[in-house]
Amino acid sequence: RIFAGRMALRRNVRLRKEYLYRKSLEGKERAAYEKKRQVREALAEGKPLPTEVRSEARELREAAALEDDYTAVPKTHIDDEYRDAGSIDPKICVTTSRSPSARLRQFSKEVKLLFPNAQSINRGNTKLAELIDACRGANFSDVVVLSETRGEPDGLIVSHLPVGPTAYFTLSGAVLRHDIKDIGTMSEQYPHLILHNFGTDLGRRVSMILKHLFPVPKPDAKRVITFANNSDFISLRHHNYRREEGGIALTEVGPRFELRCYRIRLGTLEQNEAEDEWVLRPYMRSAKKRRLG
Repeated sequence: RIFAGRMALRRNVRLRKEYLYRKSLEGKERAAYEKKRQVREALAEGKPLPTEVRSEARELREAAALEDDYTAVPKTHIDDEYRDAGSIDPKICVTTSRSPSARLRQFSKEVKLLFPNAQSINRGNTKLAELIDACRGANFSDVVVLSETRGEPDGLIVSHLPVGPTAYFTLSGAVLRHDIKDIGTMSEQYPHLILHNFGTDLGRRVSMILKHLFPVPKPDAKRVITFANNSDFISLRHHNYRREEGGIALTEVGPRFELRCYRIRLGTLEQNEAEDEWVLRPYMRSAKKRRLG
């Protein structure tokens, strides 16, 4: 057991180093891509080559001629984080903060039902580092941690394994299934996703983190989960639908709640030294804030 633990630790360290190394190359690859783009545009329009690329124009033309649709666009660390998306179904671990109240335990059970292939784990006194290591060993793709204040759910963290990212959300307005009138039955089908108003780069980043919690649905699935962004507050709604004469009828399944992202970190949950990709600073004076939509 000790030997297996050491091998797993070495593997995680190696994966993290490889990820950081590939991320460090992004700037160089982006600069080379921009130079090749300038050469291609100048040749296509019959204009003189820009001064800054004339000395290496021959090498750039040869490199551009060898590119195809897959290699023409530079890859980013996001491509490494979700390279298995669509080919391997996500496996989600849902857990809570320590000593959860009865309401948070019930809310955790209902959140677990939102995600296909999810498992709910009793946190107990397990430390974060031990929890993440155990989830890596069990081949979980993501860890979802719910927290509360005075019995009311108020926080949700999504940590993607094995190298990140980790997104932190405030949670408000949680309504459990038994508080919803005329509730529908909980389906186990893979749901269709509706991601509304995530038009900016930051919005696309947040929507990518959320959508990769779900596997690819079948075309005939009657289950829909909606993430609707309005002024950076994301409303989650869960419905079943059926076709009727004259239209489509929706039945809410629940639970429902609102999310607001306040941090994205390039690492997993236990890595406090990881770099912050984005942090919400609502009281900082700035001409323009980065928004989700």
